Amino acid sequence: MIKHIVMWKFNPGTEARQREFLDGLRGLFRVIPQIREQEVGVNCAPGNYDAVLISAFDSLEDLEAYKRDPRHAAVSALCKSIRSDRVAVDVEV
Repeated sequence: MIKHIVMWKFNPGTEARQREFLDGLRGLFRVIPQIREQEVGVNCAPGNYDAVLISAFDSLEDLEAYKRDPRHAAVSALCKSIRSDRVAVDVEV
């Protein structure tokens, strides 16, 4: 299994679009079949990254299929327009 962990910092003044992005991300679970597990959270402590995605896939191939899915691409495009930083790691567990 592959854990895909992504964190974002968002630009100030984009709070409404942040909620739209995170809701869109949550909406992909049980829609894109490769996603086995998904958690989306907002940081509750100041000074760190603003939000996190922790998702699970059966394989790297499934993760790549998820990344190429047009539904994910649409949500990702919104994120790219409001983020100031992004970090990600994929871990085999």
